[in-house]
Amino acid sequence: MQLTRLARQALAEFLGSAGLVTVVIGSGIAAQRLSPDDVGLQLLENALVTGAGLVALILAFGPVSGGHFNPVVTLADRFFGGVGNRQVAVYIPAQVIGGAVGAVVANVMFELPAVSVSTTDRSGGGLWLSEAVATFGLVVLIFGLVRGGRTALAPFGVGAYITAAYWWSSSTSFANPMIDLARTLSDTFSGIAPASVPMFLLLQLVGGAAGVAAVAVLYPEAPAGADGVVVPHEGTDDRVGGASAIPVPKEAT
Repeated sequence: MQLTRLARQALAEFLGSAGLVTVVIGSGIAAQRLSPDDVGLQLLENALVTGAGLVALILAFGPVSGGHFNPVVTLADRFFGGVGNRQVAVYIPAQVIGGAVGAVVANVMFELPAVSVSTTDRSGGGLWLSEAVATFGLVVLIFGLVRGGRTALAPFGVGAYITAAYWWSSSTSFANPMIDLARTLSDTFSGIAPASVPMFLLLQLVGGAAGVAAVAVLYPEAPAGADGVVVPHEGTDDRVGGASAIPVPKEAT
């Protein structure tokens, strides 16, 4: 049975989000077990594996859906015309559900309870500012590359950015509401307590909006429709509200 384009895009976002969370939580658990007495080394291991895994996932699923795996990126792409309303309506649930599945898979792989609600409190002004800054930087990077005609570099740029942001941001750069929610399901190295999520999510949305504004100012002559985020994909499924969606190639550049 051949799936519709929108269904294939939703499946790609589901699988990519599940894979990303599995990489983040799984590498955190492995790091704790392999380096139990060195938190710095645990963070390094977690960061390197996450960055490498993110590049691989974007390359694998990006040609179908754009490789968002992040509601903030999807909303930003909608603003720039790269996806339509129907895609937003299916991408974000697919990302959230995929993230939850990824958390369960990571827990079970390491013989932990399928769901263990995290007790790791991550709150405070510094951490909230960190999430706004990290999300701002991520959005500027992605859409700056896209609107600047350097889309082929996006998977590698995003992977490098997230790896670095684990270290320069005080919050270890969640920068993704889907990740916030998924990581509440694992009381391990990468977890976050549910009570800490609302402020993380709010500041990520604020940082994402600021990033969109910065890109619009920095690249005023770029086409209104994004070429593809994070890599060129199959384009929009609708033109709701008069948005001029620009179809793009299936092949990754």
